[in-house]
Amino acid sequence: ICQSNEDYKKEIKSVQTLLDARVSGILASQSKTTHEYGHFQDVLDNNVSLVFFDRICTGVNTDRVVVDDYDGAFNAVNYMVSTGCRKIAFLGSDANMHISNNRRMGYEDALRKNKLPINKSFIKECDTQIIAQTMVPDMLSATDVPDAFFCINDEVAAYCLQLVKAAGFRVPEDISICGFTNGYLTEVTDPTLTSVDQHGFQIGVEAARLLIDRIEGRETKEGVVNKLIKTNLVVRNSTR
Repeated sequence: ICQSNEDYKKEIKSVQTLLDARVSGILASQSKTTHEYGHFQDVLDNNVSLVFFDRICTGVNTDRVVVDDYDGAFNAVNYMVSTGCRKIAFLGSDANMHISNNRRMGYEDALRKNKLPINKSFIKECDTQIIAQTMVPDMLSATDVPDAFFCINDEVAAYCLQLVKAAGFRVPEDISICGFTNGYLTEVTDPTLTSVDQHGFQIGVEAARLLIDRIEGRETKEGVVNKLIKTNLVVRNSTR
């Protein structure tokens, strides 16, 4: 088991370590700083099975298990609109990341469906607590303040919730907040956090099963096997 800690160079080193160990297969979720994929192509060139999960490299032609990020984002934003939110901000991630692009598209299409404007000043690259620490207060002190935040993950959403309350706003009466993951943080925030459940356990099961089937020859389909994990919105007390 290797952890890159979102470091591209560590990711390259980890892949090489696994290849040197002559593993039969690799499950991988790319770091958010990865922009070149030669090290993953090396895995395939060495006839080692490779399955991506969650964060995928679109430049590498191999099997993958992915979340329906677009649908999850669309449904979350559409729900917040249905509760009366009209100025929904999106705290996203690096535009090079497949999951961030899909969630942003879902966010924007939900606004379009409801005939709401897409305010570019409400769309920010903010995927860590450190970035949120300055970005969210700046947004809350602007002339045009969002009445909802849709966040790329639960960590950012939970911290955003704290910052919103610290600025004197009520959650959810003044500002609704929704995360994405549906992890343990959703139950320990005050109020509890609405989140898109991406079914992480199921992702792991499906990815491991696909990799083992490739290694043992039970999965014989030529080309890429693409498995899509559907999401569902878990409504708690951080939204109206």
